[in-house]
Amino acid sequence: MKRTVPSLGADEIQLYMRTYYSLLRTTEEVQIRTLEETHSGVHSSLHPNADEEAPDMSAFIYSALRLPRCIRKVRLIVLGQTEETFQRRGLADLERWAPVSAPGRRRRMLYDGKETLAAFIASISDVDDIIPMLTALQIEWNKMHTLLSFHPDLIAEIENWAATGETPDELHKQLRKVLLISKKDWKRLESIWQGSLPRQLLAISRSRKRMAVQLLAGSYVDYRRASQRWWSHVAYSVDIDLAERAIYFVSSNTHSLANMLTGFAQRHEETLLHYLNEGSDEELREEAQRIQAREVPSNWSNFLYYILKKYTGAPEGRELLEQRSPYETERGITRIPSSQTFDLEAQVIQLGKLHTEDLDPRLQDLALEHLRASRAIILNIDYPLGFAAYHLLSRVAANARELRGLYVIGKAATLNARIGDVLVPNVVYDEHSLNTYIFNNVFQAEDIARYLVYGDALDNQRALTVRGTFLQNEYYMKDVLAAGYTDAEMEAGPYLSAVYEFIRPRRYPNNELVNLYKSPFEVGILHYASDTPISKGRNLGSRNLSYYGMDPTYAASVAVLRRIIKLEIAKVTAARTGDFPASPHTPEGAK
Repeated sequence: MKRTVPSLGADEIQLYMRTYYSLLRTTEEVQIRTLEETHSGVHSSLHPNADEEAPDMSAFIYSALRLPRCIRKVRLIVLGQTEETFQRRGLADLERWAPVSAPGRRRRMLYDGKETLAAFIASISDVDDIIPMLTALQIEWNKMHTLLSFHPDLIAEIENWAATGETPDELHKQLRKVLLISKKDWKRLESIWQGSLPRQLLAISRSRKRMAVQLLAGSYVDYRRASQRWWSHVAYSVDIDLAERAIYFVSSNTHSLANMLTGFAQRHEETLLHYLNEGSDEELREEAQRIQAREVPSNWSNFLYYILKKYTGAPEGRELLEQRSPYETERGITRIPSSQTFDLEAQVIQLGKLHTEDLDPRLQDLALEHLRASRAIILNIDYPLGFAAYHLLSRVAANARELRGLYVIGKAATLNARIGDVLVPNVVYDEHSLNTYIFNNVFQAEDIARYLVYGDALDNQRALTVRGTFLQNEYYMKDVLAAGYTDAEMEAGPYLSAVYEFIRPRRYPNNELVNLYKSPFEVGILHYASDTPISKGRNLGSRNLSYYGMDPTYAASVAVLRRIIKLEIAKVTAARTGDFPASPHTPEGAK
């Protein structure tokens, strides 16, 4: 079967990828400057003004949020899968390097305190993510350096600002004018870098950025080895034998399922509201009053979950955060922190140990008493980046006794819907394998719509799994939309490639139309729209009250948990009575 997605606008993207992959084959450092021309030629939707004189602050801020602050000092970025990979190439003292992180991307990174950053890669998607990000950052950094270099007096004022921490408002206006930055983008820089803003600007003013990257290893075996270590870490961290339990595999986040299954936020509602009332966020206080007065349709539980996340992330919420672990353990939930290559938390949830009276109100109409007899577990992982999804699901499949369901909740760019809508695909075109997957998505729009407040649910959608966030442009996206694809994301294709290997006695194919209706377990994929690349609409992060972004997240989580609980109740009841259920696909309205 030939490629089913048109290629208009894709040639530049393919040239860019071929360029950096061919360069990365060398054992030496690859200079980022050698990629700048092909990067600009892509005209990426995330970096449309790469070749303009004025800084493209959206691209710069996007990249800065996904790289650690120490990037201003970094010259060399070294990529590898495991500690042994780095040690074999001479970085024997890696354990003494400082762990660093970025607010917008989960990736294990270590900094030597000088000029070298070690980044652990879990799949080829990490390469497709890091290289364009570094290139975009360097291009925009050097634009700003050039603009500042014409104003030595202004650089002297930045030096004084960095030394004293004091700066007049007039300096801010001058910097915005010289750097051709809007007031809105300046506020975003202040929010991102806060007290380190003058040091960051000083670093930009003093020298051009000349970064290099080195790929230490990138073999398929290395990725498989890393995923096996991840699974061993998960299995070792729980007091049950995962190989003897039926598993419902969920790829989502680390807060939704745990919040809905424990009632921890509701139990501490008074503490959370005291934190809200004593804080400085007047907008959130007003929103709480509107919800309680039923002036707006927001769900109160969702609001509490949002405040809980803010509170436990603040210094004053540390005591409550410490109480959460034993509370969840008593209810059969074990959090397993990230380890080695895969910087993602996993949660093992024993359905039979849940305190059903604590479950979210939207689950209470189900026959929850039957769960006490369940020995099945939910394995929830913090959704991985791109092709890492294939390695992780393949590893779980190789070790689990029985996989009863795969459920994916992830972010996507929508080409025809609005921010906050939930998209339910049943066709996925995967740029990794060039396969078009058709499958029975167990969810329909009505399963989610009844729990959505601000958005809509759209089923029978077609999803496009892209290689990386920078590896799209407006021409390609419009061509994709013309072909009927409306949902662009990064994980569905790799997950479905792993599903294929449950059905056929060989590795997933390439460039074929693949029917997955014979999957031995059910598959449910839900994407909530976080940005609109064609219309250049707002993203969820642009709203002041970011808990609006939790509306589609929790609507999808409700649908997934109801699906799992109903299926498990049917399994438990069948085991007790000896009657095999006619079909696990019962209507949502049935209990």
